Amino acid sequence: MTSPAHGAKNANFMKALVYHGPNSLALENRPRPVILEATDAIVQITTTTICGTDLRILEGAVPTVAGGRILGHEGVGIVDEAGSGVLGFRRGDKVLVSLITSCGKCRFCKKAMYSHCSTGGWLLGNSIDGTQAEYVRVPHADAGLYLLPPGVDEEAAVMLSCILPTGLECGALSGRVKPGDVVAIIGAGPVGLAALLTAQLYSPAEVVVVDIDDNRLEAARAFGATTVVNSADGNAAERVMLLTQNAGVDVAVEAVGLPATFDLCQAIIAPGGRIANAGVHGKPVSLHLERLWASNITLTTRLVDGATTPMLLKMVQSGRLNAKQLVSHRFGLPEIIKAYDTFANAAREHALKVVIRNARPDA
Repeated sequence: MTSPAHGAKNANFMKALVYHGPNSLALENRPRPVILEATDAIVQITTTTICGTDLRILEGAVPTVAGGRILGHEGVGIVDEAGSGVLGFRRGDKVLVSLITSCGKCRFCKKAMYSHCSTGGWLLGNSIDGTQAEYVRVPHADAGLYLLPPGVDEEAAVMLSCILPTGLECGALSGRVKPGDVVAIIGAGPVGLAALLTAQLYSPAEVVVVDIDDNRLEAARAFGATTVVNSADGNAAERVMLLTQNAGVDVAVEAVGLPATFDLCQAIIAPGGRIANAGVHGKPVSLHLERLWASNITLTTRLVDGATTPMLLKMVQSGRLNAKQLVSHRFGLPEIIKAYDTFANAAREHALKVVIRNARPDA
């Protein structure tokens, strides 16, 4: 990673974190975004964060992200300008930015598959510039922004841009967690921990969390895991099967995106069980149908749609869901390169989710 760039402040420019190819980032002065479509809004970002997917981009594992892209798909901020076609927001509104952009009208949106919107989906920090900047352009703003209720903490709210909807939709809901289930979550990173927090809403009997990082496993225990397993010795499958009297688990959530963790899900799933893939995979995995063909297994894959964001926002507002506990480190935007280093070395730094704050608009 390269060092931050500095330059004279100009009203037409902003600071932004720019990806320049594998392992190359720079904090640069870039032109402020402008309205391109009547349905756009420009949001001044006050709080953003780094996703595990951003690390995969930095590795060069997400080919849709070109060099020169401003990264980031999570954010809270204040509407600076709204296009003439935006009906629900106006300048000065405090908003949550969803990672998913959706028109609400195409055939995919009508099926609530917002991640596959014909003119949207995951755009921010992917095919268009993202939120790790002072300002961001949000297409289809009426569907991609949420008014932030008074009193909701920004650090809690920014967890609703991506990881909590991902944990819920790709994990607990895809895995059809129900009362009395035994659930295993493979990976105790932010998405795995989000799956843990949201799976508990459905009253499973046990939730086993597997990871190689003892610090994250302790966090998982604090967040409600009934059992944690360190998989560094390669014996996690045997230990989980022993915990279940060799019955296996009803739901296995893959929250890492590696062949080894996907294999572990297949090794511990019970007959009739559900494997819910939430991890971002950059390499092929093996599907062991020679063992599972007769086991009535359901395997789900999906990209988060953000359809559950309004519900999660209500739960955070009511205090029913403590999203802020996912935050471990805080940085200012000028320190974002350091924030990436901290997040990329989570075991060394004892990092969960890192938050990046910009100066307030009225500061």
